[in-house]
Amino acid sequence: MIRITIGNRIRGPYPDLRESEMRQFIAIVSNAFMELIRQPVFLLLMTTSAIFSVFLASIPYFGFGDDPKLVKDSVLAVMLLAGLLGAVLSASNSLTREIHTGTALAVLSKPVGRASFLFAKYLGIAGVLVVLTYVNLVAALLASRMAYDAYGSTDFLALGIYVGSVVAAYLLGGLSNYFLQRPFVSDAILSLVIVTTLAFCVIGFFGKEGGLQPFASDIDWRLVPSTILLLFAVWILAGLALLCSTRLELISTLAVCSAFFLLGLMSDYFFEAKATAGSWWASICYTVLPNWQLFWTASALDEGKWIPPSYIATAFLYALAYIGAALALSLWLFEDRELN
Repeated sequence: MIRITIGNRIRGPYPDLRESEMRQFIAIVSNAFMELIRQPVFLLLMTTSAIFSVFLASIPYFGFGDDPKLVKDSVLAVMLLAGLLGAVLSASNSLTREIHTGTALAVLSKPVGRASFLFAKYLGIAGVLVVLTYVNLVAALLASRMAYDAYGSTDFLALGIYVGSVVAAYLLGGLSNYFLQRPFVSDAILSLVIVTTLAFCVIGFFGKEGGLQPFASDIDWRLVPSTILLLFAVWILAGLALLCSTRLELISTLAVCSAFFLLGLMSDYFFEAKATAGSWWASICYTVLPNWQLFWTASALDEGKWIPPSYIATAFLYALAYIGAALALSLWLFEDRELN
């Protein structure tokens, strides 16, 4: 074998395998992200969830003074449910569809391991869910400003600017598709992220009556850490959805993830007391099921509390451990999956 010496390092005739594998890994992550961004269902989910969150702050509730609390609870619930649907749809489109079409077999026929392929797919899904959650966060922050009680009225200024920004984002996507022959869906999503952010910044300088005010003085910024916690929960759902997608179709994946979601919401009620009393089966169920109550902080918002960074860090470690377990089990199921 011929070797070429450069300085003190000896290189063989082949490129560095680690660098090649890293480039392939990044390429799979990027392709997974872009493929999901180009899905029309993802644009539809993002738009409807964001507009519905703003709509929830535009109607009267007659909640005896608790109308703003109801709005914040509702928009957080919409964000979590949108994340559940986004995680299932993304995992099924990214893995199940590629197995059926033969794309996964074509990629794995190259020097790409199944572990790298699966982990790269998950990172692409997680990135897409960050975009979805961010757009919903902008809508949630705007909803916290628009919420009113029995003595208030609908904030038509903010509502009009926000809806106009959504329409403008779709127009920009259509124009780029018509004149530049670019994909409509991905450009519309990019425009939606940018234009709704600009609309939020503009709205922040105006009060409900149209007068100037200090920026975002009437916005509840405590929704930001609450949304970060919900993002952790959505990432867990993405791990579960990817686990199911190694063997199941879209509807079955949605059913299993919905069951995990509902049982996780009720795990404290059904299993905590029995697990504390020493029941082995309750301890297993309480450990296996993700406890979504750890990520749901609506009660803390109702009490006027801020979520401490230490709690966010603890929740992140919990989510990281659960995601790692889900990906490990996914790899075990994917290793002997027939891809022909």
